[in-house]
Amino acid sequence: MMQSPASSPLRHVKAKVCLVGDVAVGKTSLIKRFVTDNFDDRYIATVGTKVTKKTVDVIWKGSPATLDLMVWDIMGEKGFRSLLRDAYFEGAQGVIAVCDVTRKETFYDLNNWVTMVRKQIGEVPIVFLGNKSDLTERAVVSEEELARMGSIHGAAQYPTSAKSGRGVNEAFRALAERVAGRAES
Repeated sequence: MMQSPASSPLRHVKAKVCLVGDVAVGKTSLIKRFVTDNFDDRYIATVGTKVTKKTVDVIWKGSPATLDLMVWDIMGEKGFRSLLRDAYFEGAQGVIAVCDVTRKETFYDLNNWVTMVRKQIGEVPIVFLGNKSDLTERAVVSEEELARMGSIHGAAQYPTSAKSGRGVNEAFRALAERVAGRAES
């Protein structure tokens, strides 16, 4: 089939995004839910880093485009942070910072992650996820606290559940749109 000269092919762009957050907050499960729409509650400690690709439609410099989100997953263990930090964050255009709403310390730790990210790669779009929001009776981090963290850092925030899928697509899409939006400036 011949393509008419009037319609140019969609622009295709790539962006590296990194997930950060403590051990067992659900980073890998969130990626799996977003990319394959599956949930597996067997816990697999991520060894080093893993990269998963998902293509989303965005507006890039005023035109519709497809954006390959190269989603990087990192080990949450503190010892690995310094080891992997430079290579892990290099070239990242966005960050998803995840806490587990049933563990308050993972929420407080988001500030440390944001500080590290900004030191490493400067001001990039960040989205905060309060994961495991399906465990309402065990939640110790409120949606208000999550919202406050977001407004302090000028970031969107979403209560998510890798298990039910709540908020996951919205959160990743919000980050993709912010990354694409930065291409405008």
